[in-house]
Amino acid sequence: MSPMLLADGLLVFLAACVALDLAKRLEMKLSTDTLGWLVGSALALACGLWGAQVLGLSHLKLPYAVGYPAALTFLVWLAAVAFMAAGMALAGRPRRPLDTLTGSAVLAAGVVLTELGFVQALSPSPGIVWAWWGPGLAFPSAWAGSALALWLFTGGQRRVSSAAPAWRALSALVLAVSVVGPQSLVLASAGLARQTGMPLDGRIASGTIEALASVGSLLLLVMLLVVSYLDSRMKASLQSARAELQSQSLRDPLTELPNRQIFEGMLAQAFQRADATQAKLGLLLINLDGFKGINETLGHRIGDRLLREVASRLRALAQPHMVARQGADEFLVLIPNDADPRVAAELASSILVSLGKPCLLDGREASVTCSIGIALYPDDGGASALIAHADAAMRFAKSSGGAAYCFFESRMVDGFRDQAEVLRDLRRALALGELELFYQPKIHAPTGEITGAEALMRWQHPRRGMISPVEFIPLAERFGLISQLGNWLIDEVCRQIRAWRDTGLRMRVAINLSVHQLRQPDLVERIAKALHANEINPSLLTCEITETVAMEDTETTIRVFHQLAKLGVSISIDDFGTGHSSLSYLRKLPASELKIDRSFVLDLETSEDARKVASAVINLAKSLDLKVVAEGVETEGQNRILREFGCDQLQGYLFAKPMSARALALWAMDDVGPRTMNFRDSLFKATRPAEP
Repeated sequence: MSPMLLADGLLVFLAACVALDLAKRLEMKLSTDTLGWLVGSALALACGLWGAQVLGLSHLKLPYAVGYPAALTFLVWLAAVAFMAAGMALAGRPRRPLDTLTGSAVLAAGVVLTELGFVQALSPSPGIVWAWWGPGLAFPSAWAGSALALWLFTGGQRRVSSAAPAWRALSALVLAVSVVGPQSLVLASAGLARQTGMPLDGRIASGTIEALASVGSLLLLVMLLVVSYLDSRMKASLQSARAELQSQSLRDPLTELPNRQIFEGMLAQAFQRADATQAKLGLLLINLDGFKGINETLGHRIGDRLLREVASRLRALAQPHMVARQGADEFLVLIPNDADPRVAAELASSILVSLGKPCLLDGREASVTCSIGIALYPDDGGASALIAHADAAMRFAKSSGGAAYCFFESRMVDGFRDQAEVLRDLRRALALGELELFYQPKIHAPTGEITGAEALMRWQHPRRGMISPVEFIPLAERFGLISQLGNWLIDEVCRQIRAWRDTGLRMRVAINLSVHQLRQPDLVERIAKALHANEINPSLLTCEITETVAMEDTETTIRVFHQLAKLGVSISIDDFGTGHSSLSYLRKLPASELKIDRSFVLDLETSEDARKVASAVINLAKSLDLKVVAEGVETEGQNRILREFGCDQLQGYLFAKPMSARALALWAMDDVGPRTMNFRDSLFKATRPAEP
């Protein structure tokens, strides 16, 4: 075999490999998403076909110079692309033998007809007289070879993924033979050696065409192969991120315990078994005493380490898989078999002793006590009330001084009176203006500049002192006051943005929306009214909705999000990765950013797994063309790692704690703040009012 013929075959084989590698993404159906892959596959096959024509002609060593008409040669190449695209499109329909035969027939026709047109376009003298056996044998051999190649290809696609590449390589080899062989037959039947000459005026020299056919085709094939490789890597990254998020949805990301959703499923199964066997169940609800003070004095990092240590100790005391994190600093422990007051009391006592032992965290000694509420099934209520009754018992133990356990009694539900008092005071606080907004800056990761802030609600109670939103927001949601709180938040933020703007500060502010607000029919109208009343550009307002809230009622979420986006308000998905989002729904949401939950940031410096998870979440967001914000950044190491991963914005105590509106303005204007940091120049430029 001559080196030229070998190069011819290798070029066609490479083209067939690239074409089939791109064609695997057609998934046996055509759509706008797969049209680009179809065109790429057709281009690869056309390059191989055209290269085989030019190189096949060159190794004939004709006794006269060969010139190529530019226009006709280009038209023949376009015809080859069209035939290859049509053939792959037909073969890419649902897997039926007729589709394979039809597609391979079009491919075979493309091979033979473009070769005939290519040779005829050369216009040698005195003129070509075709031998019938050339095209007559070329078409059926090309058809048979193409059909076999496509049959092997589709069969390989149905096999396990590890074997599919080998089947594609075999398919490509057969397809290459079905191109080179028929072309050789057509060239042989043309009788070019009997011709005496060929016009050269205005034509492209053979050397130039041969270079384009070899080097140019090779470069195009390599480029298509690189695109295919990058796409495969991106899909693998998305699949890995999806698997990681699915895993995270089944457990609490901080403690690795089952989350509340999974625990309730286990609890329901335990109730069914207890009903069938007439057995009793015990439920312990554990709340850490003074945990907020630990967070404030030692920092959230130490607090989170302590929560993981508590989870480890509870796991050692309880039966396997019977411990869950309720949320914040609360845990649930189930006694699934023949629980009586004695067994429950012994377990509660063991928990008190175990958690009361000091633990060493980052060189600091920390200890914590806890309050435990115990409810027994069925003595203390049905399945729907057991957690609530254990919670009531826990609160009674805490109100008695903590560091104790308490069994549920019916009189404990009177604790709801205290909730009623808090709710009454909250309504009064709204009316008297006792609520206040604090603002925590957001930092542009690449430059370290401040780009905006998140509004956080605070309540200074005249008797109880500072009450955390973690306490009064759930109460407002439960008793229907959240809409009034949300409306106040919207109005106050827009008023503050206008007040800042009047002093020369153009600050973008993010607010949090609850699931109850999303269900308000006039939510978008209220936001638009507040923006218009204060003459605020809608782009200065960002609405943050947690991933769990966004997925709770996807139809409502998508509708409201589109209305907000149409208004010009930015959308952010908060606490991303802690819920169980569907990527198909996430794609449909007109969000501009994802906000990574602080639990993903916590162990970046010490855990390779934590870095993998954070990187996967950031890559997933980037693939969806979303900005990424990380909250809970407390160390320079976390800052460095997140910036290396490509995070867009950062937020946390490393840069600044939440502060009053006045403090933030002083920082921006006079650089009087907790950390030397520049504000973006754009924050001090004028903004146009909202459109009426």
